[in-house]
Amino acid sequence: MTSTNSLTADDLGSAAQRDRRKRILDATIALATRGGFDAVQMRAVAEQADVALGTLYRYFPSKIHLLVSALGREFEKAEAAGRGKPIPGDTPHERVMYVLGRTTRGLQGEPHLTEALTRAFMFADASVQNEIHHVGMLMTSMLTRAMQPGKTDLTEEDVAIAKVIGDVWLAALVGWVTGRTTSEDVTRQMDVAVRLLLR
Repeated sequence: MTSTNSLTADDLGSAAQRDRRKRILDATIALATRGGFDAVQMRAVAEQADVALGTLYRYFPSKIHLLVSALGREFEKAEAAGRGKPIPGDTPHERVMYVLGRTTRGLQGEPHLTEALTRAFMFADASVQNEIHHVGMLMTSMLTRAMQPGKTDLTEEDVAIAKVIGDVWLAALVGWVTGRTTSEDVTRQMDVAVRLLLR
């Protein structure tokens, strides 16, 4: 593990270290929920999480690493909440739209947090590739499960379609965060994209 990567829960050997990482992410999400991207300052996160600033930097080398990791945790929670439950809808289109709609509504219900997480994702460079990859894999997993419930032998095309849907969804979310589109626009854009990709 190099100093340019965040420490994941799997990298941490002790329960105390995993708890410290959880407190850091909890503090990050709380600050972002209240004040968006600008409110997430490393010193403020360290103080709220009750860790030394140097410890925070050992776990997360930058604010972008921290926020993209927080986005990953939000997706982990969303995926865990849906795991094992049937996804409403008779067609892949209906099921994918249900998953995207539920996720989008959850994010739009916390506009400051969504702005912070989305901006971090947009600003991420190559040093954040592990965190970006983790977020992408979670999104792909949620979408492929909606596209093909119970299917374990996904094809490369299934995964590629899910990745494109995820990319389109992120672009639509960026439009909403930056005030260029409404929440209704996001739903319409996703409906068109999903319908075209899954027909």
